[in-house]
Formats: sequence, structure tokens, C-alpha cells
Amino acid sequence: MNQRLFFTLVGISFALAAAAHFLTESETFKFITASAAIIFLAAWLGKATESVAHYAGDRMGGFLNATFGNAAELIIAFFLVKEGFYDMVKASITGAIIGNMLLVLGLSVLLGGLKFKEQTFNGRLAGHNASLMTLAMVVLFIPAVFMGGLPEGKISTLSIVISVILIIAYILWLIFSMITHKEFLSDIEPHDSEPVWSKGVSVVMLITATFFVALVSEWLVHSIEVVSHELGWSELFVGAFVIAIIGNAAEHSAALFLAMKNRIGAAVEIAVGSSLQIALFVAPTLVLISLLFGSTPMNIVFTPFELTAIGVSTLIAISISRDGATNWYEGVLLLAVYIILGTAFFFA
Repeated sequence: MNQRLFFTLVGISFALAAAAHFLTESETFKFITASAAIIFLAAWLGKATESVAHYAGDRMGGFLNATFGNAAELIIAFFLVKEGFYDMVKASITGAIIGNMLLVLGLSVLLGGLKFKEQTFNGRLAGHNASLMTLAMVVLFIPAVFMGGLPEGKISTLSIVISVILIIAYILWLIFSMITHKEFLSDIEPHDSEPVWSKGVSVVMLITATFFVALVSEWLVHSIEVVSHELGWSELFVGAFVIAIIGNAAEHSAALFLAMKNRIGAAVEIAVGSSLQIALFVAPTLVLISLLFGSTPMNIVFTPFELTAIGVSTLIAISISRDGATNWYEGVLLLAVYIILGTAFFFA
């Protein structure tokens, strides 16, 4: 898309969201315009991140894509925590994990596979990612099993301990994958296009886009509770699918473009790396942040619906990606599971 047209659409979507937020009383209209604005702003964030990633290298680039791709979800979740919507936060965490592993990865594998018969990437990296996702799944299951009969104070303490351990494990994974074993986990893939901006401009674009995503995310949170009640949607469905799909826009754009350029390794790094970051860093960080906003902090106990969705998504994503090769039909399988889970969450 032409850059001038793209930024015109970004500007129009932001202006509509601002006008709705400050000038109208309709919460539904505020929600719709804010959601549309975040999708365009997240696409801007994705373009800026991809440009910065070009200068940073493949591994660091994948990490930056995952981190700033998750910025919209983290910012939305931060304001939800601030307002005390803990159930919706945990649903959005669930949605972000399964959205990245099933929707983002599924679309990337499908569209890349339609263009290239088979796409390959680093099998060692796929194996380590599989182990980490298994760790995340096990750790999220443990609180739900062992915390049922504990008093609230002990649940909060155990949640904090688990959160700190997960954050340390994620930081050590970054050291392992980007410093001590960087050469074993890198993918050598063709870069067939130049970034649209210089390094300095890319960084400025990244910071600016993140600021506007934060601003519009706060507007979205203010209207989301009213809209979910008006439409009869549960907090579980809104958090796990509506917010997650909106917040995943940056990962969608970056991963799809890379997969269609035969850079499936980078696309997998964005999709699976984003899920890992949500499970091992974002979720526990939100638990710790909740300590700042009230006497009852958020715990890390997920519902059976959420745990089942995370478990199913992890198993099929590991099954498909562990051999280091993908084809279009595997993308279909991932998307099929995502649609089934979405339907189940809607009726739950």
C-alpha cells in the first residue's frame, strides 16, 4: 500500500476514534471506532517494528517484532488491570496465546504454503520453543489444580512467586537464545527488500506508534464493559477473541508478509515467540503490576475453559512446528482449531 494512503487511513481512523471518545455518548460507537483505530495503529507499529528489525538482525528482529507486536495487548491489559477487570485480563492473555499460535501462525503457514510448496526453518529453535510452551502450559495448570482450597492471601502469594520464576525463566531464555547459543538458533533467510525508513526514522516511528496505541487503548477499555453487556457477550469471549484479534493486528501484518516472502522462520519466531512472551513475561508482569492498584491483586489461576484452550493450542502448534517444515494444509489445521475454540468460547 502507498505510504501516503496508509498514513491517511491511520490519521482518519484516529480522528474518528478521538471524535467518538470526546464528542459522542454512544459507547458502542466509541468501541467500534477505537477498535478500528487500534487495528490501523497496530499495522503502523508492525511496519515500524519490521523496519527496525531489518537493522537488528533475524533473532533480535523476531524478538522486537514479538515485543512490539504484543505492545497493543499489553497496553490494553494494563488499563484493564487498572480498572480491576481481572477476569477479562486473563481471558485476553488466553486469547493472545491461542491467537498467536493458531490464527497468526495458521494464516502465515497457509498463505506461505500456497506460494511455496514447503517452507523450512531452524529445527533446533522449533524444539526449544516447543519445550518452553510446554513449560508455560504446565505452569499455568499448576495453580488451577493446587490453589482450589487455599485462602485468598496464599493464592496471591503463590501467584507472585510463580510470576517471578516465570519472568526469570524468560530472561534466561533471552540470554540463551541471543547470546550464549545465538549461532545454533539463527535462521539464514533471504532479505529481498529494503526497509522503508532509515534506522533513526524507524525508531521514531516505533515510539510514536506505541504512544498512539496506548492512548487509543485507554479509550477502548472505557467503553468495552458497557458494549459487552449490550451485545450479551461474556467477558471470556470479549477478552479471549475480540481484544486478542484487535491486539494481534501488528503480528498479523508482520508475520504474513514475512511468510509470503519465504521467510517462514521469522514468521514462526513472531507467532510462537509472541505466545511465549505473553505466557512467560506479560502474564506474570501483569500480576505484579496489579499490586500497585488495590488491596486484592490479580492471581494467576485460569479457568478450565482457558486452560483447555491453551493446552489444545500448544499441543497442535508443537505437533506442526517441531519438524522445522510447514505446508499450507498445516495452516488449515491450525485455523480449524482456532475457529472451533472461538465458537466454543462464544457459547460458553
